Parts: sequence; structure tokens; C-alpha cells
Amino acid sequence: MAILDHTTFENENHGQNGVQQETQVTVVMVPLPAQGHLNQLLHLSRLISSYNIPVHYVGSGTHNRQAKVRVQGWDPLSISNIHFHDLPMPSYEIPPPNPNGPTKFPSQLMPALHASIKLREPICELLRELSGTSTRLVVVHDSLMSYVIQDVSSISNAESYTFHSISAFTIHTVVWERQGKPTLSKPQLIELLENLPSYNSCFPQELEDFSQLQRDFKPMNSGNLYNSCRAMEGPFLDLLAKAKHAEKHWAVGPFNPVVIINDQKSSKKRHYCLDWLDKQAPNSVIFVSFGSTTSVSDEEAKEIANGLEKSGQKFIWVLRDADKGDVFQGEVRRAQLPEGFEERIEGRGIIVRDWAPQLEILGHSSTGGFMSHCGWNSCMESISMGVPIAAWPMHTDQPRNAVLIEKVLKIGLLVRDWSRRDELVTSIVVENAITRLMDSAEGEDMRKRAKELSKAVKGSVMEGGVSRLEMDSFVDHIRR
Repeated sequence: MAILDHTTFENENHGQNGVQQETQVTVVMVPLPAQGHLNQLLHLSRLISSYNIPVHYVGSGTHNRQAKVRVQGWDPLSISNIHFHDLPMPSYEIPPPNPNGPTKFPSQLMPALHASIKLREPICELLRELSGTSTRLVVVHDSLMSYVIQDVSSISNAESYTFHSISAFTIHTVVWERQGKPTLSKPQLIELLENLPSYNSCFPQELEDFSQLQRDFKPMNSGNLYNSCRAMEGPFLDLLAKAKHAEKHWAVGPFNPVVIINDQKSSKKRHYCLDWLDKQAPNSVIFVSFGSTTSVSDEEAKEIANGLEKSGQKFIWVLRDADKGDVFQGEVRRAQLPEGFEERIEGRGIIVRDWAPQLEILGHSSTGGFMSHCGWNSCMESISMGVPIAAWPMHTDQPRNAVLIEKVLKIGLLVRDWSRRDELVTSIVVENAITRLMDSAEGEDMRKRAKELSKAVKGSVMEGGVSRLEMDSFVDHIRR
């Protein structure tokens, strides 16, 4: 399978601009060295490069390799307009994930984040070099990488734009809280925001300290980019624009490809789970995956396994440990499953222990539900493909993303209430959530709404769609 989306149309419409446009504007992408952030800015690189603008993607060699190996739907090496820069980063501690830790926050990634601060000097050197061959140098940086690009202010023809890797809803709630919770006009919004999971319970102090460092050194911001679209988050994008009225905003998502097509010429070996999906009935399989930053304990794995088995539903379960700071180094733990489980579910379920093609799984017609941690990449991919979500938030923005999914968009249900996050989720809870999502009138209504939203979201990135128009607007702005 291959994946097709709006870059195909963009290449047709913007190809006539030629080499002259390529030398006028140069874009530099500066992602945070964590999977969900690397992935989103690499997808955005593809979209911007389709306007015949050269894009330079910067990071350590390890993290650039991680981004390229794991990206789905296209080959980064096939696009001549995307240039990777493997910059030196000091060595750092690489602790293993702790599946039995007091929280699910991936503390094992913090050494890599702190080491990334040392990218400031090589990034500044690269920016100065690129500024000499460009009319305008545009730096698009993760909101958690402001410190390393602070020198952009000293380059006369450079400007920086902040990329926000989480939902507009979650960003708005945080901004609203920091502004002292100003009065809101809509009663239903007041009730929703007053009952959110608390900030301190979602974002641990070690991440808050790192975030504060970024805010302290944030350079002059020329605008904000969001992996979202007005079809799903229009009211919250408007509230953000009102709260940050002095800044420009572009919602140009989804960044990920949105349409899957068969491509017999593709040289990439097809994952075995997709062949299995081909043999299943439409909307009959639930996909279970908790992302790249969450490890489940053996006790949790046992409860999930028993819940899946007792539900009677067909499933694909990605059971792999969370990423370390270097995903290519060291051994990977294998969570223990109940004795005889894999034999008992043979033919009805698949356990995937390696990196899974999530986008293609969600885009397959046999997939009818997604049990997810609600990381923003996963939310956007699931929404793009019209798959409802059984939300099991683990940390940071995920509890509030789950509120968006369940309460606002109404395309999912909650597996675990955040107020009970320290309790073990039992097999009965897992079984009930799967049954509600996959085999009930309530679940069917969610699936219908998810498919309707998917249609609107896909339309937004096509010719004349609102996200496509906002991307055109952003490109026109940096080419002004």
C-alpha cells in the first residue's frame, strides 16, 4: 500500500514556480527529539517542500534516523527538496523505561531533551550559513525548542514560527489557565473547562521546568502553526487567536497523509498484520496501541490481554516498550502475557512486538475502533481515517485530548477516568470499553460521527479546503 494526499495536488499547482522561488525562501525545521514531535515536523517538511521550497530538517544523527525510519506513507529520501542535517549532540544517559514507575510520564527521555539544548551552537552556525544563500530564512521550531533557536533574532533576514505539537483545545485550556481563567461567553464551555484534569497532575515538574526554559528564551515569534484544522477545532483556534491577538495563526493539518491507495510498485515490504486485516470483515477489528512513550507493566498487560480475550472481538495489539532516548541502542523489554494467551487467541487476534504501520492499520476498512493513549499524532491519524477512540490517557496533553475526543467531538469513550489514574485498569473495564465501542448502538453512533468528521477533515486538505487555503496563506506569507 501507498498513501496519497494533498501534496500530489500541490506539486501540480506550484511546480511552475521553478528554481527562482526555491532560492528566495529557505525553511529550517527544528523538532524536539521525541517521536511524536519528530514525526509531525517531518510530515510538515513534506507539505512545505511540495511548494518548491527547500526544507532543512535538523537534529542529531540518531533522531534524524529515527524520524526517517518510522515515517509512514512516503519516503523522505525520495524528495530532493528535503535536506537532513545530522548535528553533533553530546552523549547523554539512556535509562530504560520503567513500566512500574509512579507515573506513565516518560522520564527516560528527559536526558535526551536536556542534551538537545547543546544544539544551539551548531544550529546557529547552520542558520548563518543558510541565511547567506536565501532572501528569507524561515525557522519552524517545536515550541519546546525555543532555547536552541534563540540566535535567530540576530540574523537580519531570518524569522521564526512556533509549531505546537498538541491540540488547539489543550493549548487553549493551558493559555486560559495562565491568563487567570477569564470569563467565557458559552456556559457549556465554562462547565467543560472547569472540570478538566488539573495541569499539575498531567504535566510533571521536570517537564514544566524544561518548558519554562523554552518560554524564557523564546525569540520574537512571527506566527504559530498547528497540526489541526477548523473542521474539528475551529472554536478553539478562534479562542487562541483572540487570546494571542498580536500573533498570526495557521491551522494546516492534518499533516499525515489522509488517503490510502493500493500501489503494486511499492518496494516496501507490507507488514503481515495488513494481510491479516484483508481477511477480516469491515469495522470488525479493534486496534490497541499506547504510543511510543508508554510502557505497560506485566500486571497491566495481563489485564488488557484478559479483557481482549473475554470481549470476543478481533484485535491487533501493539505491545512494545516505550522508546529510550536512543531507540537503536540496547535491549528492548518484552511484557509478559498470561500463559497460553497467544495460542488461545490465534486467528482472532495479533500481537505486534515491533514498530507497526499505525496509519495504514487505521486506514484499513476492517479497523473499527482504536484503544489509544490519545497522543496528538494518534488522535489526528484516527480522526483522519474515521476511527472512533477508546481513550486511555497516560500523561501530559493526553488527558485533555481525551476530553476533546469524548466530550467535544463525541467520537470516543473513556477507558480510564483521569481521577483514578493510580488504580489498575481491570480486565472487566477493558472488556466493557471494547464491547461499548465495537458492539453497541452507542459505538456505532461514534463510528458514524468519526467517519463524518473524517470526510470533513480530508476535504480540508484538498483543493479549496480550509487547511489547504491556510497552508497557501502561510506559504504566501513567507514568500511575501
